[in-house]
Amino acid sequence: MKNLRSIFLVLLTAMFVWNLSSQNKAFEVKVVGQGEPLLFFPGFTCTDKVWEEQVAELSKEYQCHLFTFAGFGAVTPIEFPWYPKIEKEVLDYIKENSLEKATAIGHSLGGTLALSLAAKEPLFEKLIIVDALTASGALMFPDYKSENLVYESPYNNQVLAMNAADFKSMAIQMASGMTSNQDKRNQIIEWMEMADRETYVYGYTDYLKVDLREKVSAIQIPVTILAATQPFGEQIARKTYEEQYKNLANYELIFAEGASHFIMYDKPDWFLNTLKSKI
Repeated sequence: MKNLRSIFLVLLTAMFVWNLSSQNKAFEVKVVGQGEPLLFFPGFTCTDKVWEEQVAELSKEYQCHLFTFAGFGAVTPIEFPWYPKIEKEVLDYIKENSLEKATAIGHSLGGTLALSLAAKEPLFEKLIIVDALTASGALMFPDYKSENLVYESPYNNQVLAMNAADFKSMAIQMASGMTSNQDKRNQIIEWMEMADRETYVYGYTDYLKVDLREKVSAIQIPVTILAATQPFGEQIARKTYEEQYKNLANYELIFAEGASHFIMYDKPDWFLNTLKSKI
């Protein structure tokens, strides 16, 4: 009986610790390599694996901090609002680990996060932004106002109610325009299917509410933006980036010719060499 009571207390304690962690842990981070720190922020639904080819090389010279955000991969979901918690806890991680002079590399959502952090405080030595905008919502909605985006909407409710087959069909359609690499396209689909459904829906609403178009004027460090030209071509991509980043004083815009959103998958050698030259 005494042994059973002890086992029960251990299990109860473990459950309490797990619940506490699940409520507060906005990401998991893997640290690989030694040297000057690099922070890698992935895009929406992606895990740290999105950077694996680049990190295999860069970790030989740098200390790479690879993030996977809550609700994606195997990371436990957190309470909403999602994005503000991600931002706060990543900022805490940077300060707790004295990473204020790191170079931040962010793809899509991760790029927007890096910009947001740098606009709040004088963080980072450099930013490398990979196919990310200051306000994705403004590109999607003609009369965009952040406050008009809410969790309870017909589209959100539709996606929440989708069965697995319908959701996969949607994921296949979306991933088809994100990379020309079929194997990697399957990986993107798998990540979308693995994502916690509420995080997928409400977290994306949080993401679309982020508007940094004015706030990036506070960023004084060098910013490199790596932009895809597909599917609309360089001319339209350039117009979009120049409009979105017009208040950022110091940036270099470099186009990955022929690449779609996942530049690291469509032009892996070019991407790695460009990262090396800009870090």
